[in-house]
Amino acid sequence: MMVGRDLSGFYKKDHDAHGSRGPVILEVENVSDGGRVRPCSFQLHEGEVLGIAGLVGSGRTELARLIYGADRRASGTITLDGRRIDPKQPLDAIEAGLVYLTEDRKGQGLFLDMSVADNVNLGVIGRDARRFGFLDRGRARSRAADAIKALSIRVASPAVNVGALSGGNQQKVLLSRLLETKPKVLILDEPTRGVDIGAKSEIYRIIDELAKSGVGVIVISSELPEVVGVADRVLVMREGALAGEVGGASGTPATQESIIALATGAGTAPAAVSVH
Repeated sequence: MMVGRDLSGFYKKDHDAHGSRGPVILEVENVSDGGRVRPCSFQLHEGEVLGIAGLVGSGRTELARLIYGADRRASGTITLDGRRIDPKQPLDAIEAGLVYLTEDRKGQGLFLDMSVADNVNLGVIGRDARRFGFLDRGRARSRAADAIKALSIRVASPAVNVGALSGGNQQKVLLSRLLETKPKVLILDEPTRGVDIGAKSEIYRIIDELAKSGVGVIVISSELPEVVGVADRVLVMREGALAGEVGGASGTPATQESIIALATGAGTAPAAVSVH
């Protein structure tokens, strides 16, 4: 609960959330792991914020990890910016222009005993390579300083270890590392988990700015007010399958009630749904 806050402007959308959609930037067709995640198909448009909601255990994170190449995909195809990709590991997806912010920033995202600067630069360290195996450390320092300013990371110095930062600032450091790769598609898994209200607002601002710049953004969230407030439309998963879509051109308003209805299914089993 956000006490004393007016939520009307909290989830600000300056990007063209209700205008004409851009071209399809990501197409997922019948992606499955052959077990827990049943064949899922959907499209993401350029400059769109697409939410994915569902109960815990519905398969949201598992689907994202299949798309990203973190887990083995048993079936299905992935097309990014008009080109078929086949990520067998996260590096393949990153090089193609698709990145994923994990829901477990401490266990799977950040190197807590390394500095803010090192964490920011880790994904693009190859750009700083010079002859004879040396690194352009000045360029790396400049990149870290720019990221700290752009994402309003509150830290005394880029040399401070990430483990000493608050949860919100840790999340922004991890996000800045992903953004340095200049992605076309960004998947955010529980992007505001464990962060304070101020950091949440800043993360929502970053999401909006990315959409305005044409990046396709997928937001997975267990917080229904968040996913309704941030996303242009929402896909709902149930028992490893896409149960339906709300918001956008679906004809069903994106509300907490409409999401819960699809997520619970009123006792019916989900069928394979293709949403565009």
